[in-house]
Amino acid sequence: MNNDIFPCLWFDTESKEAAEFYCGVFDGKITADTPVVMNIDLFGQKLMLLNGGPHFKKNASVSFMVICKTEDEVQQYWDKLIQGGIPLMALDSYSWSRKYGWVQDKYGVTWQLFLGDKPESQKIIPTLMFIHQNNGKAMEAMEFYTRTFPDSGIGNILKYGDGGEGHPISEPAENIQHAHFTIDGYSFFCMDNSYDHQFDFNEGISIVIMTDDQVQTDHLWNTLVSEGGRESMCGWLKDRYGMSWQIVPKRLIQLMNDSDQQKAQKVVQAMMKMQKIVIEDLEEAYHS
Repeated sequence: MNNDIFPCLWFDTESKEAAEFYCGVFDGKITADTPVVMNIDLFGQKLMLLNGGPHFKKNASVSFMVICKTEDEVQQYWDKLIQGGIPLMALDSYSWSRKYGWVQDKYGVTWQLFLGDKPESQKIIPTLMFIHQNNGKAMEAMEFYTRTFPDSGIGNILKYGDGGEGHPISEPAENIQHAHFTIDGYSFFCMDNSYDHQFDFNEGISIVIMTDDQVQTDHLWNTLVSEGGRESMCGWLKDRYGMSWQIVPKRLIQLMNDSDQQKAQKVVQAMMKMQKIVIEDLEEAYHS
């Protein structure tokens, strides 16, 4: 499992409470517990929960598909996630799965619980929904992401027109109903959707990429912000589709976690002024 790539969920102040909730639902464990960041391990996968304030709300443009082995497993997660949550698609039998449901939990995170016929090595798979101005661009996005990252590829693709009878009238036949792709060995699903949802990609759910060096950092940063992307602060950016990424050199985490609090604090202050993270400038702050 590539744990150099993982989702980050934005919370106002309740990330610790949410971390405990998800560990309870999925039998996970908390691996980092700080006032700003909580890291949890679910099925060997890392998720980061961030207390960032009230600015961003999570929504279903990025959901999490959980591939379950038994109907009981689907039911067990559903029963816990629905507490204080809202069903987006009822837990039922569908053409694509004998037992499936889509639920928004009490923290605004949406989960698709899916009885799978083949176990994936990655049990939780972020699912990107291409809507509004991005509708019809899922294929292009997969090609862009798989070109950008090493060890990447596009897997199974189901277009709306492939399904025959079950094809919703509103969806163009060539649009993606469901597709699988991997970047650097980490799995994603994606889909196009023509419905006029009241939400879109935002900073509420981002994808963190831990980089080994400045060359990798520069390559990913420059490629992802190209052709209509947007630089933000502290290693955050938006790509041309509005999807948020955090490009974080591993060296930043090492320096921020230094036992010398004063040096670590200098590194944090230097990082706060940066858009793209520049490792050399972090080292300079550290040694200043």
